[in-house]
Amino acid sequence: MRAKAIRGDRGERAERAQRADGGGRPDDDGRPERTPHQRSEREVDATASVIRARGLTKRYGDVLAVDHLNLDVRPGEVFGLLGPNGAGKTTTILMLLGLSEPTDGHAEVAGFDPTRDPLEVKRRVGYMPDDVGFYGALTGRQNLRYTARLNGIDRRDVEGRLDALLEQVGLRDVADRAVETYSRGMRQRLGLADALVKDPSVVVLDEPTTAIDPAGVAEVLDLIASIARDRGAAVLLSSHLLHQVQQVCDRVAVFVGGRVVAQGTMRRLAEQMGGESLQMEVGAQGAPEEVEAALRSIDGVREVERDPHDTRLWRVAGARNLQPRLAGELSARGIGVWHLRRIGDDLDEIYMRYFAKEGPGDDSAA
Repeated sequence: MRAKAIRGDRGERAERAQRADGGGRPDDDGRPERTPHQRSEREVDATASVIRARGLTKRYGDVLAVDHLNLDVRPGEVFGLLGPNGAGKTTTILMLLGLSEPTDGHAEVAGFDPTRDPLEVKRRVGYMPDDVGFYGALTGRQNLRYTARLNGIDRRDVEGRLDALLEQVGLRDVADRAVETYSRGMRQRLGLADALVKDPSVVVLDEPTTAIDPAGVAEVLDLIASIARDRGAAVLLSSHLLHQVQQVCDRVAVFVGGRVVAQGTMRRLAEQMGGESLQMEVGAQGAPEEVEAALRSIDGVREVERDPHDTRLWRVAGARNLQPRLAGELSARGIGVWHLRRIGDDLDEIYMRYFAKEGPGDDSAA
């Protein structure tokens, strides 16, 4: 059963047989920007990477599934691997977990080489696969207790730890029901608890919100954020769901055709794609002709046009240093600004531009 693969030493040979998807490239040493989910006081130490990959490569015959991946994930951050199915995400995860050996390059997870010390990596990493498997006839608590036994957790500590985890994931009231009665969202939350049983310093989640209803997605994303924020764990999250990645991730690596074509914060990725130009969406109070004249008079503004979908908004293009001046200069002209948004910072826009630029690649890398 795949979800049990990383729970203990007994599954080592079965784990070695597992294979999946495909991985990437460029490195980014910038500090992650804060999001609403992030810790508010503690800063991430940029030098303390708990996941580190350099030149990590995987070939299956003539298929290059992962192409010279460089990656750093730090304590207390949620790092997203973003790309379509077959882009290289799961193959990357399997190499980092020691479930697949790289063709070239090397990785270090929680201070250990996954190829040379796979059991040491497994003792320190909590893993939730894309298809979480549990024993349906057992209760949620019994499944977690079994995981705790496989990981050698002291029996005297188990029940208190399980109670705390079940409370954290919102399953305490149904902990003694058979898992076969759980909804998909409940199973995913139980999967998160299962990944946390060993109190890992690294948590790896492969498509954790697939096939969950919107309310369940919000709950799972909040739980993922709390793992990084409250436990200080490094969270590596693989997903093809752009909006969800943007909600919870501090930094993102964009996978296309077996390569990571860019990584960093959403703002940094937008800047990399945007060059020296900037586009802003502006909502301002006043007569349309007055607002347009005021916008055109600001130094650095090159283009002004009415938003075709919402006539209350304006689209302004100009120099990259324009953003901090727009609101101030409009206010100085007696025009109140009620909306100001930089266009192109949304992850779906960023991703589609990278995808269009690089091409869809070869799906056979899956």
